[in-house]
Amino acid sequence: MTQTLEFISVPPDSDQAPLGLIVTLHGWGASADDVAGLLPYFDLPDYQFAFPNAPYPYPYADTGRAWYDLRQENMYQGLTQSRQILTDWLLSLEGITGVPLSRTVLSGFSQGAAMTLDVGLNLPLAGLVAMSGYLHPEAGKVAKDTFPPTLITHGRQDEVVPLSAAVRAKTTLEALGVPLQYQEFDMGHEIGLQMLELLRNFVVNAIG
Repeated sequence: MTQTLEFISVPPDSDQAPLGLIVTLHGWGASADDVAGLLPYFDLPDYQFAFPNAPYPYPYADTGRAWYDLRQENMYQGLTQSRQILTDWLLSLEGITGVPLSRTVLSGFSQGAAMTLDVGLNLPLAGLVAMSGYLHPEAGKVAKDTFPPTLITHGRQDEVVPLSAAVRAKTTLEALGVPLQYQEFDMGHEIGLQMLELLRNFVVNAIG
């Protein structure tokens, strides 16, 4: 299945080469436009950004996209294909942006956070950021022993992905030996400004 991802690319504000690349994956039923709308709040003007659209249509609306199906009868359908498509696309980004994986932070929200942890732990990235996410069932089976530093953030009042999913991800990744930063916030299922502030500090530390 040779397929690549459509994405929104935003270069740095200056004419200088980007300090690094930040990729942000949207959640189930959202789109690249939704996360690209947060760009001013990232407040990282010297970095390149890439916001991909997930490969599948969202079953409940024409505008949204999905990384895989989350309906009960088709749970996780499409995940294997999405994993491969996202991996191949990430590996192609250096050729497009000039920024190596070692200076790329992969981040995501909700279903995009689950994809970030799934794919990102297997790549030599500068860092991973999972906002309001969860682990896929087989996520603990990683055949390597060095991992990108990882930030997990979650709202304590999350009514879509319960806080227990973040705690489980934290426990699983710590057992793997992933260098982990974990932070809970008093918020629901959303990307809050406090999350983005933490992400900004994480990126600057990870990429320098």
